[in-house]
Amino acid sequence: MSLYKRGENPGVWWYKFWFNGQLIRESSKSESKTVAKEAEHAGRRELEQSYNRIPKRERMPLFSNAAHIWLANKAGLAPKSRERYEQCVTHLKEEFGKGLVCDVDANDIAEYRRKRLAAGVSNRTVNYECGALRGILRQFGLWGPIADRVKALPERHDVGKAISREDEEKILAAASASRSPALLPLIVFSLDTGMRLGETQALRRKDLQLEWANGSIVRGELVVPKSKTAAGTGRVIPLSRRVCATLSLWLERFPDAGPDSFAFPYHKVGLGGNSRVPVIWGVDLSRPMGSWRKAWRLALKAAGVRYRPHDMRHTFISRLGENPSVSEQTIKALAGHVSRQMLERYSHIRSEAKQAAIQALEQAAIEPVLGPMGHKIGHSDANTEGKAKANSLETFGGPSRTRTCDQRIMSPLL
Repeated sequence: MSLYKRGENPGVWWYKFWFNGQLIRESSKSESKTVAKEAEHAGRRELEQSYNRIPKRERMPLFSNAAHIWLANKAGLAPKSRERYEQCVTHLKEEFGKGLVCDVDANDIAEYRRKRLAAGVSNRTVNYECGALRGILRQFGLWGPIADRVKALPERHDVGKAISREDEEKILAAASASRSPALLPLIVFSLDTGMRLGETQALRRKDLQLEWANGSIVRGELVVPKSKTAAGTGRVIPLSRRVCATLSLWLERFPDAGPDSFAFPYHKVGLGGNSRVPVIWGVDLSRPMGSWRKAWRLALKAAGVRYRPHDMRHTFISRLGENPSVSEQTIKALAGHVSRQMLERYSHIRSEAKQAAIQALEQAAIEPVLGPMGHKIGHSDANTEGKAKANSLETFGGPSRTRTCDQRIMSPLL
């Protein structure tokens, strides 16, 4: 090893050394002899690692840069999913952005969750943000050592609720008076098909198989073109009569629509004429309509009720679940569910339906003993009035020593 100065720039130190029979001579670009020593040592070390095929250790970036790299790799996500991740990363960068990505540990994550919960953020939102943080750390091989120390927060899965019939009438009445002409057909469509908002927005005319008669849709069905689950895409949903009626009036507003036109296209709404009736203008059949959450909130405020748009899907599945003639397989085929857990989450079976199921079970247990009409099996229906009274006393707690009907039924279980 040799350090020296050269004449063309007398203040800068150079270093030279032999490696594998070759003289290496380089400038340290520094006037500090200590820096020159370290530069010579680093240069020799780099050559030795390269010669022995030792991979160069990757330098860890700042967390903000690491988050940007991670988001760049999410280019194939749906727009809504990418928007959600961007929101998560925004909050994460406020906490960790100025430090190195390798400096984030389990204690830092616990403190971040504490701050977010103290700010009133829900457990589900915090889990989403920690999921984005997990993806960022995993990309640089930093998640494994702390994975066992970071557990997801408990989430509520019963936040959805089915809309009662009374509230449904109020919502439909408010939607009929809304400034948005699309609100009423959208609500009826969501209630009777159980489609998600994104599925409805992606629906095109070619996805509708409709039978028209005298200017109105008499029957039809649709094929869901795009869904968040594999089981949801391509499912077939028959249309109810009120969907056919509202859809007839809605589709008539767009006579120039073709097979590739969206069923609910982009449009603007204004108040035209002296009557100030809402008028649709600025229609673009090649684009799906935008968000209708504002119109939904105003309608619910006018109706005096509180629900989420996704509660209409809860309502659809719950009403199917209340009907004993509808099998679980049929519910899954219509709703696009793939697991029992998801079905239980959405199917809010009311107490009346449960009571009816118990009554049916009781009836099935009583009939083998008393027969379908309540008579004992093997006895004639032409009993005299006295025999009927005697049987009644014997069966329901009379003076007879014979066990009652309830005791005979329950005895095998006691």
